[in-house]
Amino acid sequence: MRAISFEINIPRALATKYVGRFWPDFVWTPFSSVAVATVPDPPLPGPNWIRVRNRLCGICATDLSLMFAKAHPAIVPVLLPPYQRIYLGHEAVSTVVEVGPAVTRFRVGDRVIMDTRFAGANCTTLGIEPKCRHCADGDSCFCVNKSAPGPRGAGGGFGDGYTAHESEVYPCPPDLSDDQATLVEPMSCAVRAVLRRSPEPGERVLVVGSGIIGLCVAMAAKAIQPECQLTVIARYPHQAEMARRLGADHILTGCEGYEGVAKHLGGKFVSGPLNKGIIIGGFDVIYDCVGVGTTMEDSLRWTRPGGVVVVVGVNLAPVHLDLTPVWYWHINLIGTYEHGHDTWQGRRRHTYDWVIDFLRDGRFRAEGLITHRFPFDDYKRAIAVSRSKARERPIKVVFDYT
Repeated sequence: MRAISFEINIPRALATKYVGRFWPDFVWTPFSSVAVATVPDPPLPGPNWIRVRNRLCGICATDLSLMFAKAHPAIVPVLLPPYQRIYLGHEAVSTVVEVGPAVTRFRVGDRVIMDTRFAGANCTTLGIEPKCRHCADGDSCFCVNKSAPGPRGAGGGFGDGYTAHESEVYPCPPDLSDDQATLVEPMSCAVRAVLRRSPEPGERVLVVGSGIIGLCVAMAAKAIQPECQLTVIARYPHQAEMARRLGADHILTGCEGYEGVAKHLGGKFVSGPLNKGIIIGGFDVIYDCVGVGTTMEDSLRWTRPGGVVVVVGVNLAPVHLDLTPVWYWHINLIGTYEHGHDTWQGRRRHTYDWVIDFLRDGRFRAEGLITHRFPFDDYKRAIAVSRSKARERPIKVVFDYT
């Protein structure tokens, strides 16, 4: 089994974090926290476990954040859970090659999409009964027993394959292509984000950021509420072009400033000495798919009183943020994480089910989102292209194992 993993080693993580800023290829040296290894296939950890071989796996910004040790030691996720090794790659579609004697959901040869595997152990995989309230509700990413002792899988999407409890993967419908299947996971994160606060007809909606998640959020907003007025901030021309294809009504470049945004909205820009300003008559809903301090503060200042900011992106570092708009204008600040089971139109279903329906009925489009493909042997080039937004113009880069 070949795999790329991130080792929890403080000195190496610090070296990766700081040296990697100036010399990105440091991550491939023996002194970094990133390990690229070939090891014998481990045995299945239990009777309800399976082994898969990967077909495609997308490279996600979360993988890159872990790889380059961007997480600040002061943030909450660093505390939970205490893993020694994180296998990278979670946007994977794979083929089952081995099943344990108690497996009931899958047979050898079935295609599967990675589901909860990357989020870590949970009550089901650990065999804990009764399940915690989150696992019982279908949101095992919030499991309170993540750090309990028990079996864990090996391997991930960045490599040949991995082992998983049968509950950690999702059956891939036969009518989905591999390309569509590997996009189900990022699309589901977008659907959950939009369902945290769905737009109403006629509402003015802003998506900040046009990486793959921002583009999928834009697509989800239009799929869930076609009559919203959707504006997308796209930093690069290829992102703007794709945002228009996916249903954006308006494109901003991010260089307009507060006055430009106010003009776009037909609102009023108010500023003063030592103050970056605020927009009166702002957006109804903003989905911040970047999640750094500046975008979060701008989002709060660009939202109308009583409006909503949904924090979709994350920078894995503490931010200095003026929260007075939350108090002064009753702006609702909402977080969103991963996918699980979400309610829409009175029905609660797995987020993947909503995504697959949207792909089938044409409300979601996968065409053109995968822009670069690499064999796993060319992993250094694949990672470099994923990080080179301006020069290489990537939207989604994938490892192709077929």
